[in-house]
Amino acid sequence: MLEIVVKTENWERHVRVSAEELAALVSRIGGAGDRFLIVQRVPDLPDVFAQVWHEAGGAYELEHRDGAADRHFRTSTRPENVIAALTGWASRQPGWDNGPTWSRLDLGAAEEAPPLDLDDEEREQLEERVREVLNGGYADRAELAELAEDYLVDGDHRPVSPEQARALADRLWLERVEEQKTWQGETDPERLTRAFRALQEAGITARENFTCCRSCGQAEIGAESEPGARGFVYFHSQCTDSAASGHGLMLLYGGFDGTEETTTAIGDEVVKALEAAGLRAEWDRDPGRAISVTPLDWHRRLVG
Repeated sequence: MLEIVVKTENWERHVRVSAEELAALVSRIGGAGDRFLIVQRVPDLPDVFAQVWHEAGGAYELEHRDGAADRHFRTSTRPENVIAALTGWASRQPGWDNGPTWSRLDLGAAEEAPPLDLDDEEREQLEERVREVLNGGYADRAELAELAEDYLVDGDHRPVSPEQARALADRLWLERVEEQKTWQGETDPERLTRAFRALQEAGITARENFTCCRSCGQAEIGAESEPGARGFVYFHSQCTDSAASGHGLMLLYGGFDGTEETTTAIGDEVVKALEAAGLRAEWDRDPGRAISVTPLDWHRRLVG
């Protein structure tokens, strides 16, 4: 799989696609509402991306940017050249850009965001909250910037501008990217994802970081189920915050038929899947009590 995320005009998001899947996505675009795609690395890096635009009957317009404004290039070419270039870019192949004839795209340098006009307490509160969500590992850079912009809002008082919010989010994001380079092997959140994937394949609807709270989760999990699903397991964003802060993870579960017998059976399957993935679950088989995953070293690698 290629370490990329592909986003399309019709709001699809494809994470870690194969070269064949990437080629299919490029070949598909051109119709109304599905004319472009944007490709980002995993983890996403500010101002590093490739993108392609195509309308039926026209050429493919391909761009790539490598950080600074003077490293933004474009070309107009055939679809097979786009596929080759994007695949090479995604796999970081030396000389991937040697095929097409590129021209520099001058959009001008972005204005630098002014320093935050916050007192020490406000700055500490803001950075602490952004880091908490960042360390959870599910938010992308745009979501973190939105959080940073809105967190200290008080009525009409908006002390953080969109530009300042993006600068703060990107700075903390890059710090985390550097930190995760020191992580070795499979992490506990990756083990959790492996357990959830096994549960999903076994007919249990499994969702990570699902909704904002338990009330919303219980109300919405049924709509996530596929035909034949027997039950569910999930954790919401407040649970993620707790896990990222070192307090373990609470899992909510149940049977879609609403019986205690099915709920208990689902709980047993969840515990078994967690243990098979190398995690420790605490649960007394009471269908009214959540499953706790602890101890847990919450190092979830960023995607974006």
